[in-house]
Amino acid sequence: MNPDEIKVVQPGGLLDGVKASQVRREISDCLETGAKVILLDLKDVTFIDSSGLGALVSALKTVRAADAKMFVCSISDQVKILFELTSMNRVFKIFSDRQEFEESMLSS
Repeated sequence: MNPDEIKVVQPGGLLDGVKASQVRREISDCLETGAKVILLDLKDVTFIDSSGLGALVSALKTVRAADAKMFVCSISDQVKILFELTSMNRVFKIFSDRQEFEESMLSS
């Protein structure tokens, strides 16, 4: 895969409704510039509320509609628990960190 087709979005802090809408816009911008793979790096996200979770699902639908893929990496323990409780860990392919993601992309 061409590295130019991979874009990283890295929000920070609390991923609530306001921040999540910014993330959705950033993902849409990446798709408009030709991204085929979006990596959502959540290493700096401390908490995700219900609006943030809904926005991630909405962003995933947008990505899939553009015939692209979205992955998540570097989630905190708290976010991991939220993903497991809401079964989002079955919706998103989650990598432990960027390095694992990059190795996976190189091998595919």
